[in-house]
Order: sequence, then C-alpha cells, then structure tokens
Amino acid sequence: MIELLGRLVAPLNQVSLQLWNQPVTWAELLGFVTGGACVWLTVRSLVANFPVGIANCAFFLVLFASARLWADAVLQVVFVVLGFLGWWKWLHGGEQRTPLVVVRASRSGLAACVGFVILGTVGLTLLLRAAHDSAPFWDALTTCLSLAAQWLLNTKKVETWWFWAVADCIYIPLYVSKGLYLTGLVYVLFLTMCIAGARAWMNAHDRLADEVASKSPTAAGCG
Repeated sequence: MIELLGRLVAPLNQVSLQLWNQPVTWAELLGFVTGGACVWLTVRSLVANFPVGIANCAFFLVLFASARLWADAVLQVVFVVLGFLGWWKWLHGGEQRTPLVVVRASRSGLAACVGFVILGTVGLTLLLRAAHDSAPFWDALTTCLSLAAQWLLNTKKVETWWFWAVADCIYIPLYVSKGLYLTGLVYVLFLTMCIAGARAWMNAHDRLADEVASKSPTAAGCG
C-alpha cells in the first residue's frame, strides 16, 4: 500500500523549475497556485475557497512529508476533514440552515483558542521531539495556530485572520530555512492577503450590523 502511494505521488516530487538555484517540485508549484487562489476566495467570502483549499492541502501534504515536516504533513489531513466540515458550515450553518454570515468571535471563544494554542504547542512539541521532527517547537506552534485559525474560519469569525497572520509570520522563515523558497514566498503573499481579508471581513460585518440596526424597531421608531 505504501509503495503504491509512493508511485502515485512520485510525479509531484519531480522538479518543475529552478528558483534561486533551488529545485521547485510540482507539489510546491501547485501548492503555490492553489494556496493563492484559496486565500483570495476566502478574502472575498466565497465558499469555493473550500474545494480549492482541499486540493491545496493534498499538494502540501506531499511537499511537507518529503521535507520531514511531520506535523505540517498531518495537519494537511486534518485540514481536508475541516475543509469539508467548513464547506457544509458556510452553506448551512446559519439560522434555519441558511448560509453563515461574518461575525466577531466572543471573548470566551478567543480565550479558548489562545489556551488551545499554548497547551497544544507544549504537548505537540514533546511528541514531535520524540518523533525526531526537524523543527519540533515551531512546527507545533504553527500547527496549533493553524488549527485555531481554521476553526475560526469554519465559523466565519473575523478573528481568523489574526491567527493566520501570526502563523504566516512563523511559516515564512521556517520554510525558507528548509529550502522551500516558493512556499516561503506564497506565505508572504498569504500574510498580505490576511491584512486584506481582515479589512474586508470587518467591513462586511459592519455593513451587516448597520443593516440589522436600520431594520430594528428602535431605529424605525426614531424615524
């Protein structure tokens, strides 16, 4: 079974081009393309970000496994599952199974995410050290940040962009140090798009809040 999977993904590990005198595999190149498309779709609050994101995870799974970034590789499997859940949630997670709208996370929700990142990083670092991961602490921290960010994304919380931005700031030097220059570059793109995404989602949230306020009985009475 393992040999069969190896043969299936072997073409993705072939070099597609050279970048700064470093080989770039098809998995990394396709991860770059689908990753950029996924974040762009998310910034625009389009549900199509989920199928594109699932494809992105498949390419990055191959890439990270070959680079021995085991936590990131396993994370892609988790992201595929969360991607399907988020896809359904965005379409049917609102009141009476209506599409979700952009909202702000509660203080308790944010505290839970921060607590998960801290405790999860400690536990996962110990596990990855035992597994001889190449960057146990940073791999664990980015894994937990990404999981928290994905949960906030699945529930369409504005604060998802905060967690993605922090994770991207760590991912960039981590991947560059591994010689994954194109992946490092795509995470620079992700970071700039996080800023755009935060602004776009805040604007969408504020517009919705204004619409709700204008339709409220109090607002109507004041007119």
